[in-house]
Amino acid sequence: MRTTTNRRYETLFHRHERNPILTAADWPYPVNSVFNAGATLLPDGTTLLLCRVEDRRGHSHLCAARSRNGVDGWKIDPEPTLLPDPERHPEELWGIEDPRITYVPELEKYAVVYTAYSRSGPAVALALTQDFRHFERCGVIMPPEDKDAALLPRRIRDRWALIHRPVGPMGAHIWVSYSPDLTHWGEQKLVLETRRGGWWDSERIGLSPPPLETPEGWLIIYHGVRRTVSGAIYRLGLALLDLEKPEKCLLRSDDWVFGPEEPYERFGDVNNVVFPCGYVLEPDGDTLRLYYGAADTCIALATGSVRALLGWLKRHGREPVIPPAL
Repeated sequence: MRTTTNRRYETLFHRHERNPILTAADWPYPVNSVFNAGATLLPDGTTLLLCRVEDRRGHSHLCAARSRNGVDGWKIDPEPTLLPDPERHPEELWGIEDPRITYVPELEKYAVVYTAYSRSGPAVALALTQDFRHFERCGVIMPPEDKDAALLPRRIRDRWALIHRPVGPMGAHIWVSYSPDLTHWGEQKLVLETRRGGWWDSERIGLSPPPLETPEGWLIIYHGVRRTVSGAIYRLGLALLDLEKPEKCLLRSDDWVFGPEEPYERFGDVNNVVFPCGYVLEPDGDTLRLYYGAADTCIALATGSVRALLGWLKRHGREPVIPPAL
């Protein structure tokens, strides 16, 4: 007699029943699509999303949406919150995209790291703000081609640390760089590589929302891309980095943990994409609200538990082997 076992994968992120929570139809001015939002929890408990908004030219800007519960009742800025400024910042000629927000207690400001897009390709840019109405642009901090970047909220060994994804002759991998002043960057170190072959993250990888500091290490959710005969598929994996040496990856998942399944994730301007740029940690210190772009068309929400993510990673993750040189 043949015995079969029906084992299901553990569900770590649960989609909200009201998904998608924001679309172009919600916007107070004409836009093509709304997706890839940075997120933060403001001091008064309001959830703020800094959304990537694409117009019919194909150029993007950033616009803030605020909600008391982080699910509905969004109050959207009536005009773009942060527009490209190509006259003073030519690196923004073709738009600004995919913000990641980190609150930095030392500065008493929010650091918004975003992609500036020009003829030279995508570059990493930084702006600082206290209120998401007035911004201090710091300009490009990582030259093209580079993106998928976020600042850590505190100094590491007296230096600021930036996780980012440069593209070079050897591929598209996740790196960390250090700076004494948020202007001059160096000491680049490889953190995670793409995996060759049939892996779900074999085409390229990149940081998704900013790293989350836990007693176990910096928990990162990263996206991986696999190229198939029908196109690319964007999915999410987990990794844990050392708290004082974030270039050292302690654990990395072999399996992806969240991928496009629902119609709003599988069909849109870019099919088969789940792409989070932000999360909000609830006051309980465990519940994570993950905001993600779906099919480059809308914004959706999934919830998870930090304890569950760390527990799963301890059971299923392993320390990656990084070669001494690329």
